[in-house]
Amino acid sequence: MDQETDGNPRDETATERFDRNWDELLQELRVTQTGVQILAGFLLTIPFQQRFGDLTDVQRTAYLVALTTSVVATTLLVAPVSAHRLLFRRRAKRELVRFADAAARAGLVALAASIVAAAFLIFDVVVGRGAALLGAVVALLLFVVNWLVLPLVVRSRLDEPDRTPTEDRD
Repeated sequence: MDQETDGNPRDETATERFDRNWDELLQELRVTQTGVQILAGFLLTIPFQQRFGDLTDVQRTAYLVALTTSVVATTLLVAPVSAHRLLFRRRAKRELVRFADAAARAGLVALAASIVAAAFLIFDVVVGRGAALLGAVVALLLFVVNWLVLPLVVRSRLDEPDRTPTEDRD
């Protein structure tokens, strides 16, 4: 067992850190998995609605983009569970955490794309193309700001050289 702390301020071994990171990833995935599965399930029912035949080609394309990206997001956000089953008791926690992190990041991008496409479709059906474009742009901006820009701003502040580390780090 690895007893080295690797300069970690938590005074934990590398193995303990990967165990903690895995647990944190699972908590994040629990939140996103439920939402993306509900979205995908909802999108799967739309073609069976009476008005589906009335959709324009653009609306059908938006629907297919939303559906496809929700399936991709579901696959990626559930992939760490499958990987865990296949790697269970193989002493591969480091590899599992790295894979799960990459899958979660890609899954979040696919989830954002699915929601943006769904927002476009709904706005287009309900109020028209102009509102659909605006709604999609606003949704995209919300994702970019909240899921990318703000976390990167926080991360840049953590990386400032004159900052004294008072908080736990990963």
